[in-house]
Amino acid sequence: QVQLVESGGGLVQPGGSLRLSCAASGSRFRIDHMGWYRQAPGKQRESVAGIFSDDSTDYADSVKGRFTISRDNAKNTVYLQMSSLKPEDTAVYSCRVATGGSHYWGQGTQVTVSS
Repeated sequence: QVQLVESGGGLVQPGGSLRLSCAASGSRFRIDHMGWYRQAPGKQRESVAGIFSDDSTDYADSVKGRFTISRDNAKNTVYLQMSSLKPEDTAVYSCRVATGGSHYWGQGTQVTVSS
């Protein structure tokens, strides 16, 4: 059973930075894709950023140039460095990992951008 443990959320002022981490354990297969998603109150969940096993990445237009996704394969961990945060970035951020033909979700971490 794959388990994901997220950390790094919190309250930050507009223009500030946060780094989210998501560590995966229990996978018997290579982790193919790791991604971050977010859901704001009253809105649908949206993809924020993703990274493949070849380190290729993709980003939502709303975060390009501000967020950076990276992964440490030795630790099965994915990171999301968030900079120049805006109030509209406020949401619950969740990581998702694709491995062995299935995908798994983390429990989510709250990010609040407010002065």
